[in-house]
Amino acid sequence: MYAIVEIAGQQFKVSKDLKVYVHRLANEEGSKVSFDKVYLVDDNGSITIGAPAIEGASVEAKVLQHLKGDKVIVFKKKRRKGYKKRNGHRQYLSQIVIEGITVGGAPKKAASKKVAVEATTEEAVAPKVKKAPKAKKEDTQE
Repeated sequence: MYAIVEIAGQQFKVSKDLKVYVHRLANEEGSKVSFDKVYLVDDNGSITIGAPAIEGASVEAKVLQHLKGDKVIVFKKKRRKGYKKRNGHRQYLSQIVIEGITVGGAPKKAASKKVAVEATTEEAVAPKVKKAPKAKKEDTQE
């Protein structure tokens, strides 16, 4: 089972017991966090898609630690002008572990969309054939 969830402005594909590095969260280390913006849930082949998010679905996680990412060097240069600028930064991150994915209930709209898709595929397989117009009989008098 996996889910596509929005965490701190980014979308992640998560599953149970997965460790993920996300942008720094305001929660303390060891605290539990719940994310409600779940866009897709796959439960062993049964896919539920939200419009835009699935109502009643959530992802539970635990904040393991706050840390800084690797240093990123930003180097700017303009040739033949003597302009060189070297700068860098380290991104603030939080490491979380996914503890579980819960789905409150499947939306009814998804089932109706599935039926509509099946109907359109049947029409695509066997399209209606238009009959050619019949030729008109010409009256000939001799």
